[in-house]
Amino acid sequence: MAAGIKQRFEQFLHEKNLMTNVLAKIEERTGVSRLYIALAIVGFVAIYLVIGYGASLLCNLIGFAYPAYISIKAIESATKEDDTKWLTYWVVYGVFSVAEFFGDIFLSWFPFYYMGKCAFLVWCMAPTPSNGSVLIYTRIIRPFFLKNESKIDDAFKNISDKATDVADKFKDEAKRAVANIAFEEKKAS
Repeated sequence: MAAGIKQRFEQFLHEKNLMTNVLAKIEERTGVSRLYIALAIVGFVAIYLVIGYGASLLCNLIGFAYPAYISIKAIESATKEDDTKWLTYWVVYGVFSVAEFFGDIFLSWFPFYYMGKCAFLVWCMAPTPSNGSVLIYTRIIRPFFLKNESKIDDAFKNISDKATDVADKFKDEAKRAVANIAFEEKKAS
């Protein structure tokens, strides 16, 4: 099993993309295998996520920067498959972010929280057909959504109607205020 993971990791490190191009340049200049360079980077990030200042920022950057970059590339590509993959990631990321908002204040005190969070986000964006975001979406989010779709639609419609009412009231008040100011200026002159 470990040999299979190592082989897939090495195969991933030899694909053509921005990250592997940088690793290839470092490998060429130093003579150190890109596998060892990548493992050193992963090790440094893992240690930093446990003891470093700003681990939350680093973890959020890992969970956001690469997926955002690849999502833009997916939007610009001709195929729909990569669009669906990254939309699935963003749905899971959004649900996770909302859930994390309520638990982060307690969970962040655990020593390996940010390393676990980062591992979770990397698992969700992993370049495999059954990565974490696909599994979480198909097993948890999609069934919940399909079961409650009409209730969710009604809630959003109610919120939209109330927001429209508030905006209309605000617009009417703004018109009255402008009319009062214009009237007061005319009266003063």
